[in-house]
Amino acid sequence: MREITVAAVQMKPELGRMEENLIKMNEFITRVATEQPVDLIVFPELVTTGYEVGPRFPQLAQRVPGPTVNLVAQRASELGVHVAFGMVTKEKVESIIYNSAILIGPDGDLIGQYHKMHLRGEERIAFRSGYRINAFQTAFGTVGLMIGWDLAFPEVARSLVLEGTELLVVCANWEQPHADEWRTYLLARAYENAVFVAAANRVGEEPSYTFFGQSSIVGPRGKVYASVEEPEEGYAVARIDLDEVRQVREETQILQCRQPTAYRAVVRKY
Repeated sequence: MREITVAAVQMKPELGRMEENLIKMNEFITRVATEQPVDLIVFPELVTTGYEVGPRFPQLAQRVPGPTVNLVAQRASELGVHVAFGMVTKEKVESIIYNSAILIGPDGDLIGQYHKMHLRGEERIAFRSGYRINAFQTAFGTVGLMIGWDLAFPEVARSLVLEGTELLVVCANWEQPHADEWRTYLLARAYENAVFVAAANRVGEEPSYTFFGQSSIVGPRGKVYASVEEPEEGYAVARIDLDEVRQVREETQILQCRQPTAYRAVVRKY
């Protein structure tokens, strides 16, 4: 058995207030890790800045590693936990910024970084779209990172699973009135890939959006191990066995029975 404990944090970021948000993240990491032994803590998309920052995103973007990543890495190292969270990042060209997910290891090392591929609405104005889908090796297994609307595209989850992913980590800002959509996608991605899904969705209001939370941990048979039902801050936590992924895939043959040569239309531009 490869049992691990995963927590999905449902947090309300303060718009544009990075210092306050980092303090709250630190408090959540401490609370979750001290209330029970935990291997991975997942935070929502853009948790360090909030969603509707608009023209201020370039000012708030940071390199990776950088001050924010270093701060989270220090706390992860002190408590011996993996931490995944969303933030706005930049690379060498200052004007190019990304909506990114970061995965930190329990020794404080940067394990992986993913840039959101499927940008929605005004995100297309602020961010450059990512173009790489990579699975990351951790001490407990293989993890794939997804952000928000990526969840609506089955190609992302399937690509990660074909790269060996056993646990899909979703950092999200999913808004009202689309709670049914959110729940359906979480179950579908878990069922169709026989994979665990740990999804952290934010709560709170911003000028144009209200976020409903419902952060959840779902198993490869579609079982909801834990969920935060109320639209308030908190976290869902569950003990899961990653060996169940292999068992379900062997039973269902969901990957072995694929017919890739028949799927050419999938990669054709609409």
